[in-house]
Amino acid sequence: MKQLALRDIVLLVMLGVVFGFLYWALVQAWNALAVAMGPAGDLAQHVLFGGWLLVAPLAVAIIRRPLVGVIAEVIASVIEVVFLGSPAGPTLLIAAALQGAGSELPFALTRYRRYGWWVFAVSGLLGAGLVFFYSAFRAGWYGQEILFLRLGMQLVSGLVLGGLLAKVLVDALRRTGVLDEFAIGRADAALNAPQRVG
Repeated sequence: MKQLALRDIVLLVMLGVVFGFLYWALVQAWNALAVAMGPAGDLAQHVLFGGWLLVAPLAVAIIRRPLVGVIAEVIASVIEVVFLGSPAGPTLLIAAALQGAGSELPFALTRYRRYGWWVFAVSGLLGAGLVFFYSAFRAGWYGQEILFLRLGMQLVSGLVLGGLLAKVLVDALRRTGVLDEFAIGRADAALNAPQRVG
């Protein structure tokens, strides 16, 4: 793999740090939603789960290089655990790596050349789905009657919050011009460059 440029590394770290704090804030929202849902409060984590997938597709879409989605998710989890004291502890790093791998896989399968809605949608689905089986093992969900309800809720959340919302954010950022110096900006410039004739 070609070495990342310094600006890519800086952006990757910045994304990880920013989303580490955002993910921690999402934990607070999860706690509040769990209380509001009463007896069904345990399912609140699945409603919001897709939010914890956002940084991987953003990093991949902007930098367009292998493993940046996984790295961004792991950096965010380190911020959550080390600096913000996430109750999940070090196992969060494993979950983050799985989330990042699942989220990045659809882009990898297109050789980092496709960034349409369907790729982001599948990214959210796979990010949510891959880590679900790890979480189910850790939390003892296997054997529960609501196992597939949990899975379905998490997949929908991944699709909407971790996939489609990520696409909306990427498109909003690229319109501002702040991404022009990154791979996404260079790809846009090449696409919009006038074609030579003759």
